[in-house]
Amino acid sequence: MTTLTTRIAFGALAGVWATGALTSTPAQAQWKPTRPVEFIIPAGTGGGADQMARTIQGIVSKHKLMNTPLVVINKAGGAGGEGFLDVKNSRNNPHKIIITLSNLFTTPLATGIPFNWKDLTPVAMLALDEFVLWVNAETPYKSVKDYIDAVKKVPPGQFKMGGTGSRQEDQIITVAIEKSAKVKFTYIPFRGGGEVAVQLVGNHVNSTVNNPIEGVAQWRGNKVRPLCVFDGKTLSYKETIVDKMSWSSIPTCMSQGLDMEYLMLRGIFMPPGAKPDQVNFYVELFKKVRETPEWKKFMTDGAFNQTFMSGAEYAKWVAKEEQRHRELMTEAGFLAKK
Repeated sequence: MTTLTTRIAFGALAGVWATGALTSTPAQAQWKPTRPVEFIIPAGTGGGADQMARTIQGIVSKHKLMNTPLVVINKAGGAGGEGFLDVKNSRNNPHKIIITLSNLFTTPLATGIPFNWKDLTPVAMLALDEFVLWVNAETPYKSVKDYIDAVKKVPPGQFKMGGTGSRQEDQIITVAIEKSAKVKFTYIPFRGGGEVAVQLVGNHVNSTVNNPIEGVAQWRGNKVRPLCVFDGKTLSYKETIVDKMSWSSIPTCMSQGLDMEYLMLRGIFMPPGAKPDQVNFYVELFKKVRETPEWKKFMTDGAFNQTFMSGAEYAKWVAKEEQRHRELMTEAGFLAKK
């Protein structure tokens, strides 16, 4: 199996969260925000992180889960580095949180900015996000083999793969596809998954590796077609999306000859210096969010892996993923030059 494969073990970890360092006394648990909370998105609008953050914002407001507003702010500059540095430099500010994706690891590794996830305070893993290989629905490709065969018939680089950002998860997956299938794409970076989906619908790129939530609206509209999912197993969601197909109908990329897997973090962090009772407030807040029908629908629409973690278990998982991404990016040649 290619060393670019990203494997994430779930099993007994699914739904596990450790209390450990987050255990607080009844007096501590009384902390709650006293002014609006900034919810930073280190990515552009329309993508998976943006959609998740705005869904959470709507749920918190509708169900009155906080006494103060949750204000969503996109800070996508520098592959999300703008957002990460903002939160890093907001020490002891419990009125700021950030939603993370794999650029938590890839951005500092690719750019060399003075940031590491350990500069922040881990709060909770909300879910793990899938990746799907998408093509325009007007194309004749019905399988990965159909598509890869077409790529091989033209000069290297003629087929364009669209993705979010450079040297981030979408391009890591693209490089892995190239190595597995022995093909070469021209990778076209965009600011967010929403823009990536629009570019595929408009035939400005030949394929994308967008998340399910970033492509589901276009799939429902018969504008795009999923060829495979980059997970080790087929997805469990059986609700019909279009033409009697559901997320569970999509074969794994492994079964289609692409020797790789990849899932992505959707998690929450706070600035450095956050106190245990402040962290606990947000852990409890997101547990309440997860119980709402709106969240459950969002999880179904986006075919998310609904693993939830907090505390020491979450921090341990993040540390392992940092090392995994360092290995992936080293092999892909994406590390910043020193």
